Amino acid sequence: MTNAPYVVGITGGSGSGKTQFLHWVRHLLGDEYSSLVSQDNYYKDLSIHDPLENRITNFDVPSLIEEKEFAYDLEQLKAGNTVRRKEYTFNNPAAVPSMLELKPAPIILVEGIFVFHFPEVVRLLDLKVFIEAREHLKFHRRMKRDTAERGFKADDVVYKYTRHVVPAYEKYIEPHKHEADLIFPNNQEYAEGECPTTAEVLVAYLKTKLS
Repeated sequence: MTNAPYVVGITGGSGSGKTQFLHWVRHLLGDEYSSLVSQDNYYKDLSIHDPLENRITNFDVPSLIEEKEFAYDLEQLKAGNTVRRKEYTFNNPAAVPSMLELKPAPIILVEGIFVFHFPEVVRLLDLKVFIEAREHLKFHRRMKRDTAERGFKADDVVYKYTRHVVPAYEKYIEPHKHEADLIFPNNQEYAEGECPTTAEVLVAYLKTKLS
């Protein structure tokens, strides 16, 4: 493998399909060759217990992310050190957080909506990838995910999407789109076993970083 890990930052609006895209990339690349660092696990602990408070709290702002810890852990991985981090469960009282163990690998994938917003994180990236999708698809994916996986009610999802998600995208995410080295559209839904050409293109390039 290369002497130093190759770090890929992947961002895009909520619902753009970053998680699924990363699933394809890691599957094609081989999990043993990559490590995944998710920005979501660096949310500050707000200790929210009231469902109403959880609904109105705006989590789509970069100030709620532990930026320095995010960058520090990424530096540790680049230095070949294993990182342990408590899983973030999106204030879901039914979810029991686990302790994540992030191990160094030749390819380090860093994902999150604010990855390009934090200078301390950006300086550690070797490649910047922006995933984009049509607005109605992002909303549909967000609705499906938040109701099925995070236990949110449909009206809460609508409230957050219109008041928090869209403004955050316009202010903190979309302005960094022109800084990306690669911009991949992700508007198609794929059946089990299918994989988008964009993921194959990225993996083909990443394999050139492995010896």
